[in-house]
Amino acid sequence: MKVAVLGTGYVGLTTAVSLAYLGHEVVGVDVDEAKLVALRRGEPPFYEPHLQELMGLVGPRLRFTARPEEAIPQAEVIFIAVGTPSLPDGSPDLSQVRSAAEAIGRHLGGGFTVVVNKSTVPVGSGNYVEALVRRAFQEAHGGEPNGRLAVASNPEFLREGQALYDSLYPDRIVVGAEDRGAIEVLRELYEPILEQSFTPPPFLPRPERMGAVPFLTTDLASAELIKYGANAFLALKISFINELARLAERVGADIREVARGIGLDSRIGPRFLGAGLGWGGSCFPKDTAALLSMGREYGLRLSITEAARVVNEGQREWVVEKLLSELRTLKGRTIALLGLAFKPHTDDLRESPALDLAQRLLHRGAFVRAHDPVAIPRARRELALSLEYEEDPRKLLKGADAVVLATDWPEYRTWPWEELRPFMRTPLVVDGRNFLDGKALEALGYRYLGMGVPALGNLEGVRS
Repeated sequence: MKVAVLGTGYVGLTTAVSLAYLGHEVVGVDVDEAKLVALRRGEPPFYEPHLQELMGLVGPRLRFTARPEEAIPQAEVIFIAVGTPSLPDGSPDLSQVRSAAEAIGRHLGGGFTVVVNKSTVPVGSGNYVEALVRRAFQEAHGGEPNGRLAVASNPEFLREGQALYDSLYPDRIVVGAEDRGAIEVLRELYEPILEQSFTPPPFLPRPERMGAVPFLTTDLASAELIKYGANAFLALKISFINELARLAERVGADIREVARGIGLDSRIGPRFLGAGLGWGGSCFPKDTAALLSMGREYGLRLSITEAARVVNEGQREWVVEKLLSELRTLKGRTIALLGLAFKPHTDDLRESPALDLAQRLLHRGAFVRAHDPVAIPRARRELALSLEYEEDPRKLLKGADAVVLATDWPEYRTWPWEELRPFMRTPLVVDGRNFLDGKALEALGYRYLGMGVPALGNLEGVRS
């Protein structure tokens, strides 16, 4: 099928590349010419495992343009995958969605076209997009685009760092539409995924026992709310275990064992029960804020979602409190920060807990040195924080008063911690993800503090 994808951010580019791999002819549209130049060279504008490799496999089935008139008229399916950043009141900014819908209306082709909201948008956006497309069509061509247009919602459930895996091997595909023809078109588009009939890329093998993928069809409003509901529930789950971690620490319990015991209940499951610095990124903060905004619009206070955000923000201050308890003051202290991206396997810095923590430390007069396996180049370009960036672990820890693990990159588990200890002024490790082997670090002479886990030893006994 012929597909146009408006927007080449995380969702748009991943969608475009995946569909092209399945055999569809895809055109990605973006207004950023510099980004398009890189994309035409096969270079993604962000780090995502295997994305560049998959782009190299799709060949001429994927191309890019800044001109919507080169992509829209021929397309049978048009995905709107533009940004919807939060406004000051928490509601999403739909200005890019509006621009995309108006461009579709101006350049709509003569055949039947399904316009798909892939961006995370509030309930009612399907109707909004259809109205915008129709008005733009009328202004450009006169008359109504009767029989040539249907709007659908097809929310994404992609995890950054595993976006291609989630695209090719999803838990489910959700489509909301009032038009039966639109549902059938999208079923055909996704058939290779639904039936798992495509040949897997060599670097992304199909999971064992992978069966047919559920195809859930709903009305527009339900599909739009499914996306917000899914993200809010996962955010709630993380905040719940983080709140429980504080109690565990007070009573001498180990939140890791508590989470394991809770997660073995099949009604709950083990995922998203890792206590730590909390959630960040482009989805959970924005989508929970948007959900609260939607509630206010309809006269509702969504207290549980609200509380999840409060707990999440408090996790960063909890780490500051741990450092203050051990070091007495942060003024003039040097803190080594492990990780800048909001999660491993991405360079996305949006709403990163690590950056929130860094800002709090800087505000208290600390010097912050930062390391990240892939995000330092982006941090240098985008951040205004007074961070000192170090790629060499020895230079990072030299004279440091503490090291804080903020992002659970696998590399940090295999660092030569025994060799690094003498470089630190105070061998204090605060593990904001309960990711490192605390007992092994204690055996090497470090003072180790986790989140909701029993402390081992004391700082006085390990000072240099």
